[in-house]
Amino acid sequence: MLRVKMVKLMLALIFGIALPQLVAAQQQLTLKDALTFALQNNANVRKSRLDIEGGRYKVQEVRAQALPTISGTAGLTYNPIIAQQVVDFGGQLQTLKFGQKWNSTAGVQLSQQIFNQQVFTGLQAARSSEEYYNLTSQLTEEQIIELVANNYYQVLVNRQQLNVIDTNIKNVNVVEKIVSNQYKNGLARKIDVDRINVNLTNLTTQREQVINGITQLENQLKFSMGMPVSTEIELPFTELTAVSQLPVFTDSVDLANRTEVKLLDNQDKLLSLQRKAYVAEYYPSLSLSGNYTYSSQSNGFDFLNSNASAIGFGSSAIGLTLKVPIFNGFLTRSKIRQADVNIKKAQVDRRESTNSLNLAYENAKIQLRNNLNTINSQRKNADLAQEIYKSTQNNYNNGLASLTDLLDTENALTEAQNSYTQALLNYKVAEIQLIKSNGNIKSLVQ
Repeated sequence: MLRVKMVKLMLALIFGIALPQLVAAQQQLTLKDALTFALQNNANVRKSRLDIEGGRYKVQEVRAQALPTISGTAGLTYNPIIAQQVVDFGGQLQTLKFGQKWNSTAGVQLSQQIFNQQVFTGLQAARSSEEYYNLTSQLTEEQIIELVANNYYQVLVNRQQLNVIDTNIKNVNVVEKIVSNQYKNGLARKIDVDRINVNLTNLTTQREQVINGITQLENQLKFSMGMPVSTEIELPFTELTAVSQLPVFTDSVDLANRTEVKLLDNQDKLLSLQRKAYVAEYYPSLSLSGNYTYSSQSNGFDFLNSNASAIGFGSSAIGLTLKVPIFNGFLTRSKIRQADVNIKKAQVDRRESTNSLNLAYENAKIQLRNNLNTINSQRKNADLAQEIYKSTQNNYNNGLASLTDLLDTENALTEAQNSYTQALLNYKVAEIQLIKSNGNIKSLVQ
């Protein structure tokens, strides 16, 4: 009875572990799911978060320069031959031995910076560096969101193109049966059958190429997400919905909300602190030092007065050290001037980056308008091509249209449907750029 209960318990545990995996395997991967997974598993995102952790340790490293430094020492020395000194006592020269054969020492030293402008400036720079790593991590996340979203929509578009090809193959198969029956009854030529078969073969080959392309795009999507490429995924086509109107545009974009601008602000702060640190080399520095040492000497083996005949004594000292820079060959002046050049270069980079961000926003608005016009025209064109194809197919069945006309309309329908799908992709890519320009690309994950 106990064995039966254990078996049931084991089966329940196995089922409980496997059930979430089965549910996850059957669940469709929405865009939000893909982005959430990428922010948790993408290698670049994970490394950027490790950089944040490393940045905190760098702050602690710099802060350590302002804290007291304490060290301890211990030593044991054996003197086989004790050094002698010649001493003049009232005209009499005598040699005297100084020390014992066994000497041991132990001590502790302390040093503390009281005033050092370079250290204080370094602490400010360290805190700004921590902010820099946080902003860099945020920028990496935004770039991954943009990359994964673009890859996601590319997969959807190619899958829709596959659906178009499958529909065309189905239509051509219907025509092929009709033409084959007509050929058997002497109502069609063999060349007509051959043309249909050639068209069918071309569509089949194209279908295989699209399937391989979809596999590559899916692998690229999974790689950008940080997902194993062997994982099976299914994307709902509802993510690539029709577009009817443009989003609300503003005359200008608020760049203060862009991570790139925040990074530029942080860079300016770091460059200013770097210059300040160079200027601090002109400042004097004041430090406190202290030590205590205990020594022991004996003719027999001895370590810190462990021998009864040993003589031990202690000593200590406390001191202040003032260091005043006087001349270093204009080294500091050269560093300051280099820092000024870097600050000016950063100002040029800021103007260029600001102009580039405004350009991206204006281009995104233009692309959205153009793509929406293309979507509307291609949607009408695809509907019209569908009507023409149905009419031509009906006319062909009634002997009122040639096979060439039917194949031409079928190719026109395929081209129109693919153009419409491609227009949807172009719109989505431009939409992502607009959202990014507004500094709201993380809203895709929410």
